[in-house]
Amino acid sequence: MTLTKADLVQQVYEKHENLTKAQATESVEAFLRLSKETLISGSDLLLSGFGKFNVREKSPRRGRNPQTGDDLMLNARRVVTFKPSGILRNKVNAGQ
Repeated sequence: MTLTKADLVQQVYEKHENLTKAQATESVEAFLRLSKETLISGSDLLLSGFGKFNVREKSPRRGRNPQTGDDLMLNARRVVTFKPSGILRNKVNAGQ
């Protein structure tokens, strides 16, 4: 099962009786907007008890086209990685 943005909005709305559906939507959108802006700027995003999103620089490297087998050069790029907190990791493993 996948949790979507609409599911998040619905859960925020259901768990906070004082929020309207529009306010719940804006809350989720604001959080996601701030998270994206932080990562786009190259900063890390740390959510205590959840984990840390890191922006890493990847160097150019040689690659291969899997369809043709031709060698090619992959450009340098930035990637986002996620490392869960110990608390989250333990809870996920306990749920197996």
